[in-house]
Amino acid sequence: MIDLELFKNARDGLRDIIVKTELSYAPRLSEIAKCNIFLKKENLQKTGAYKIRGAYNRISKLSDREKKLGVVAASAGNHAQGVAFSSKHFGIRCVIVMPEATPLLKVVSTKALDAEVILAGENYDEAYQYAIKLSKEQGLEYIHPFADDDVIVGQGTIGLEMIEEKKLDYVIIPVGGGGLICGISNVYKNLSPNTKIIGVVAQGARAMYDSFRAKKACNSKSVHTIADGIAVRDVNKKNLDIILECVDDIIMVDDEEIANAVLFLLEKQKLVVEGAGAVGVAAMLHNKIPKIKQNDNIGIVLSGGNVDVTMLSLIIEKGLIKSHRKMQFKTILIDKPGSLKNLTDILCKAEANIIKIDYNRISTTIDYGDAIITMTLETKGLEHQDEIREKLSCAGYKIDEFY
Repeated sequence: MIDLELFKNARDGLRDIIVKTELSYAPRLSEIAKCNIFLKKENLQKTGAYKIRGAYNRISKLSDREKKLGVVAASAGNHAQGVAFSSKHFGIRCVIVMPEATPLLKVVSTKALDAEVILAGENYDEAYQYAIKLSKEQGLEYIHPFADDDVIVGQGTIGLEMIEEKKLDYVIIPVGGGGLICGISNVYKNLSPNTKIIGVVAQGARAMYDSFRAKKACNSKSVHTIADGIAVRDVNKKNLDIILECVDDIIMVDDEEIANAVLFLLEKQKLVVEGAGAVGVAAMLHNKIPKIKQNDNIGIVLSGGNVDVTMLSLIIEKGLIKSHRKMQFKTILIDKPGSLKNLTDILCKAEANIIKIDYNRISTTIDYGDAIITMTLETKGLEHQDEIREKLSCAGYKIDEFY
């Protein structure tokens, strides 16, 4: 474990640099989960994510010679902005290597902080290899996003703030490379050892989940998830050792559950949270932590809010489907006047809002005189969809659902 005094010193160094984000009660989520949930809103942090904490703490400790040469980092976005912000603060050169598929918002935001941005590799790990190459060639100090004690200590200042504000029974933390959970869990095991620390990974980036259970590093062959901020393929052994010592469990959520959580936070909490930042809420919404009791106090870290607008629209669409608020199906009608009206009358009585219709009378897959109707409906939940299915079935319609 890392010395607690280092976390306290880091907090003092960050006092005038970062925003001390709120630990806010979430009434609707608490009602659903039947416990008391408090959100640590690091999505409202400067640069839009917690990463500024670790990046600043690391860069503040560089020697004069290292500052003169500059720094390089590999990041999908949030660490990049933290490093760029901190480098600009100290007036040093900053090179950021990002995966080629990094959302434009994160690229533009990083460049706006005077960083030199290079796009290389299909994922974080390939960008990392390129950044290490640059570090050796140009003498730049590499600032690791999670496998660095100074970075871990900076992230752990979140734990100090949470402990000072509220006594919690559980703390739920997103996990990619593990820097955030290593820092926070280290603080809690020092100051509040009875608090359970739960990590959450995305199913499409499950290396730390598998490693935690095997108690040894188990790297993934590839990663694919909407939670790009925690899409890490390889496990760092040092971080895993801290996690095995300080973390009580690691669980997993899939992309549909993450999308549902992003939509929930947008609608119910009025918060824009990226996929990686929403995994803790996804875990609560989908009952992934069964040991939580009624009236337990739960802290969930919303690690970031830097979501690309294009990705947000996709996440909202997936969230609507997951929460049974959109329904799409096709059916066969006799191609004659009044057939479509009969169908829409049934949907009107069921109070389903039709948002898209496709009428195809020339498909080679249907009989002469028939037409394929594809409909997209706005619905009010699972019970409402079941009611629609029943009414259509009773009227003799056979439907094939897309979602």
